[in-house]
Amino acid sequence: MRYDNREDILQITPLWTGERFDNGRPRIPDDILRRFQAVTTEEAWSVLWDQGYKYQFQGDWKVTQPGKILVGRAVTAVMVPKRPDLDTTLLDYGHNVEGRKGFFNSWPLETMVEDDVLVVDLFDKVYGGTYVGGNLSTAISRRTKRGGAVIWGGIRDVQQVMEIDNIQIYFRGNDPTPIWDVTLTGFNSPCRIGNAICMPGDLVLGTPAGVIFVPPHLAEICCVRAEKVNVRDRFGLQRLREGAYTTAQIDSPWTDDIWADFHEWRKDNTPAEYLHLDWTNEEEEMRKRQTGPTIA
Repeated sequence: MRYDNREDILQITPLWTGERFDNGRPRIPDDILRRFQAVTTEEAWSVLWDQGYKYQFQGDWKVTQPGKILVGRAVTAVMVPKRPDLDTTLLDYGHNVEGRKGFFNSWPLETMVEDDVLVVDLFDKVYGGTYVGGNLSTAISRRTKRGGAVIWGGIRDVQQVMEIDNIQIYFRGNDPTPIWDVTLTGFNSPCRIGNAICMPGDLVLGTPAGVIFVPPHLAEICCVRAEKVNVRDRFGLQRLREGAYTTAQIDSPWTDDIWADFHEWRKDNTPAEYLHLDWTNEEEEMRKRQTGPTIA
C-alpha cells in the first residue's frame, strides 16, 4: 500500500486531460474556482445528474463559518477503526518508508496547497474522532488561504477554529476528546462522504445546502451551465416585471420569438463577468435538455 501515489491517482482519474499536480492530482484552473463562487448547489447537481453522477451530494452538516461558500480542490483521506496489526504496519510504513511525521491525520494536511480542501471519511466518528482542532485548522488556513475541510466525523477546539475566518470547515459534530483508535488506509484515493463519493482533485462546492463534489472533467461544464442560467434568469425576471411574458412562457421551453428577444436583450444587458459565454446553438441544446432524449 502506497499513500498519495501518482500512478494510482492517474489510474482513477482518466477523464481529466488538463494540468495536474506533481502527484497526479487534477488541477482545475484557478479561473473555474473563482467563477464557482456564484454557482448554486442545484445548478451543479443538475449537470452531474444529467451526466449519470447520482451520488455527489451530502447535506446535514455543521460549519465553522455560517453562510461562507467553500470552493476548492479535494485532497482525500480515508480512516478506519483501529486494528492493531494494520495500524502498526501502516504507521511504521509511513514513518520509515515514506518519511512522514506525526500521526495519520497530519499526513494529508502536510501536502495541501492554495485552494485545497481536505475531504476526510472518518466514518462519522465524533467521540475520539476529532480530525482537526485549533492547530491543524490553523495549518490548513496557512496552506490553503481560502480552502478548508469537509470531515465526515468530528472536530475539537471549536471556539478557536471559528475564529479562523478565511477557511470553511464542514463537520458532523464536535467533542473535547483528541483523535484516537483510527488508522489511515487511503490518501488521495476514492473517499466516501455519507451518500457521496469524492475523488482526489474533485471540485468541492460547499453552500448552506450542503457539499457537492464535482468531477474535474465536468467542472467547466457545470460552471458555464450555471452562468447561462443566471443570465437567462435575469432576462426572464426583467420581462416578467415588464409584463411582456407570463410565468408559463418563461418557465416553459422558449419559443423562437422569446429566444430572439433574449439574444437582442443580452447584447446590452449581459453583466461583464458573463461576456465570455458562447450562445451558439443554445436553443437546440436547451430543447434537448427540456424534452429529453428521443427514443426510436
